[in-house]
Amino acid sequence: MKTFIHAVIFSLVTFAPVLSTADPGNACHFHGSKPAAEATILQCANQRKETLIKGNKLDKSWTSIKYESIAYVDGKKGKEWKVIFNNPQAPDQTKTNLFMFFTPVGNFIAANYTGQ
Repeated sequence: MKTFIHAVIFSLVTFAPVLSTADPGNACHFHGSKPAAEATILQCANQRKETLIKGNKLDKSWTSIKYESIAYVDGKKGKEWKVIFNNPQAPDQTKTNLFMFFTPVGNFIAANYTGQ
């Protein structure tokens, strides 16, 4: 019985930190220096778009909008990924283009309507 209790305590101590940090919202957080693949960036851009919609920072009309383009560009601090979404049905016609920026490895930098 004592061995069983020790095994349970060991399991809780070992796996509790891993389970408590497992969050699908953090799936697009990367380390290292190898540039991410386009597919990875697009997946993260779509995930970020959904987060913005759920947080009411982006209108629900953006839900079905697919990316228009993706490019690896020179940013203010070096290379970065730039993903563009276009929503001609956006409620505010001055905000029909949504630009998202990611580090080379895939971490989110910013989203805006200006592209800068």
